[in-house]
This record gives sequence, structure tokens and C-alpha cells, in this order.
Amino acid sequence: MRAPAAILVEPTTGDVVFGRRTAQRRAIASATKLMTALLALERLPLRRRLAVVPYVAAPAESTAGLGAGERLSTADLLRALLLASANEAAATLAVRIGGSERRFVRLMNRRARRLGLADTHYATPVGLDTAGNYSSVRDLVKLTLVLRRSPFFRRVTDLRRATLHTGAHPRVIVNRNVVVREWGPANGVKTGHTLQAGYVLVGSATRHGVTVISTVLGDASEEARDADTLALLRYGLARYRRATLLRRGRAVTTVAVEGRAIRAGLVPARAVRRVVRRGERVVRRMTGVPARLEGPLPAGARVGTVELRSRGRTIARAGLVTATAVPQASVLRDAGTVFSRTALVLAGVAAALGSLRLVVMIRRRHRRRRGAAREGRVA
Repeated sequence: MRAPAAILVEPTTGDVVFGRRTAQRRAIASATKLMTALLALERLPLRRRLAVVPYVAAPAESTAGLGAGERLSTADLLRALLLASANEAAATLAVRIGGSERRFVRLMNRRARRLGLADTHYATPVGLDTAGNYSSVRDLVKLTLVLRRSPFFRRVTDLRRATLHTGAHPRVIVNRNVVVREWGPANGVKTGHTLQAGYVLVGSATRHGVTVISTVLGDASEEARDADTLALLRYGLARYRRATLLRRGRAVTTVAVEGRAIRAGLVPARAVRRVVRRGERVVRRMTGVPARLEGPLPAGARVGTVELRSRGRTIARAGLVTATAVPQASVLRDAGTVFSRTALVLAGVAAALGSLRLVVMIRRRHRRRRGAAREGRVA
């Protein structure tokens, strides 16, 4: 890992799997366009046609060859922005949303504050080296996670190439993200490069239900940037798995049934699947489950909750329900119980009567002895 600042996050658990200078503020080049994309997704319909603004690009700038006045859909402008990193697409979205680039930058910073991006400040919607335009690897991952809530964003950043059908003529653009083009699990997100920022890549990859997000800032070359990103993403995918922790219909515990010589199975009301660290122990804890069940109860009756805990915190909960109908107590068993209780009462009464009779007999015997003693003295 050669990048001066880097991070790898597993978003389901919130784990920072790897971090280096995660809060350091650095120039971010075209990763700036992620905020431009977020505001466009939030404020513009994807089908709306927008006229491209005049934009004079320097020879080293990335563009999609869009001419001033061409009318492209928001969707196509976003494809050009995210795949080809087209600066004229970023400028067009900024002006059409904010009225001017300066006002759009104010919107960018306002949105960053609302998202809690404490290490981020914008001075341009494009990402060219500009004083006051910076972020951190930590903030770029936060922003990416917000963007990935959009199905459109996820689909676009996972493309190797795309065709822009709106505008003066169809255009085929290629994703500048070599990692996405060449490694199957990779599905995003955004490249960047300027002299001040170095080589930048916000990456993502998904395999077997596990997604990890990475960011590297300040790499010395495109090859180093891609190698660092691949190393992080592969490492993250190898450390996690998506596991079925509870299966619907599979008993997790049993409970005795009142008045019956049986135990009732309790099953989760729903299946629970979670991403967990490989080798991690997940503990089940039952709450609200009675010591004995009193029937009758139908199948599916709620009788408690199962909690799944890992690393000292609850990661999931599911209701526990009866797997089958629970019968009421047996009539014979009830009768036997009543008989046993009656017998105990009668035995107690008999014992009490026996004790009383013994006391009476002892008292009579004492009276007879005293009477005999008095007659002997008179004689």
C-alpha cells in the first residue's frame, strides 16, 4: 500500500477494515464530481434535456467532446461525468442547477455540511486544482455510500462503456476506471488526477453479497493507484461473508408444554442474513420466552424474540413463533392433578382427625387414673 491516505470500509458492519490518515484533508481532483453528481440526482429529472454550456478545456483536461448548445439528458450528462469524467458535463450541471458555478459551489458546501462531511470543502464543481477544494478518504466513502443508494448511480459506475444517445449525435464513452474494466467484482466508483492531488480512486466491489468501499488519495501513478485499490478491495472481500444466521422454519429452541409430556419448537418468523467477518462468532440470545407454554396456541403464535449478537452488540432481531399448534393440557392429566390434590387434602384431614382422637384418648386415660387414685385414698 503506497497511497499517502487510504481507507477500506465494509458498510454493513461499519467496519473500517484498513485506514491510513483517514481524516487528512487533501486535494481530490475529479472525485469532486461525486458531489456534483449527488446534487444533480437530487435536483434534476433524469430525462430533462439541458443545453451544454460553453467550456474551454485545457489540453490535459478530460472531456466527452460535448459542444456548447447541444441538448443532453441529465442521465447522459451524468454518464459523461462519472465514466469519462467530462469537465464540460460537470460545468453544465453546475450552471443549470445553481445558475452559476459560484452559486452551485455554495450548494455543494451546504450539502456537505448536512451530510456531516467535516473534512470537506468545495471550490469547484469540476475538480481542477483550486485553493480550498479538498476532502478526506473518510468523507469520500461517506459521500459514496449516500450516492450508492441510487440505483442509477450504481448501474452507471459499474459500466465499462456507455452510449450517449442524446445530443447532436450518439457517442460511445469508456469508463476511465481501469479496475472496473478489468476486474469483475469491481463496480465503481470514480477516478481523478491532477498535479496537486496525484492519482485518486474511490473504488467499490461486490462478491457473494458482500460490498466493500475503498478510497486512495495521492498515489504517484495510475498503476500504483489501481494496484492499491485492487489490494484493498480484494482484502475486504476475503475477510467478510454473507451468512444466513437464522432460517425461517428451523427451530432455534424448544419450550415445555403445560400438562403435556412434550416440548414445542420455536422458529424465527423470518430469515436473517447478515454480512459478518469470517471466523466471527455470532451468539443467539432469547428474550421474552416463557418457561412453559400454555395451550392451546396456533402455529405461528408469537412467544418471544431471538437476538443475534456479535462483538458485544446486537446485529439483528427476529420474532420467535410456534412451529406447530400447541395443544391444551390433557384432560386425564388434569383429572389426575385434581385427584392428587384432593387426596392430599383428605390425607391432611385424616391426619388431623387422628391426632384429635389420640388427644381425647390420652385425656380420658388421665381422668380415669386420677379417679382411681381418689377412691384408693377414701378407702
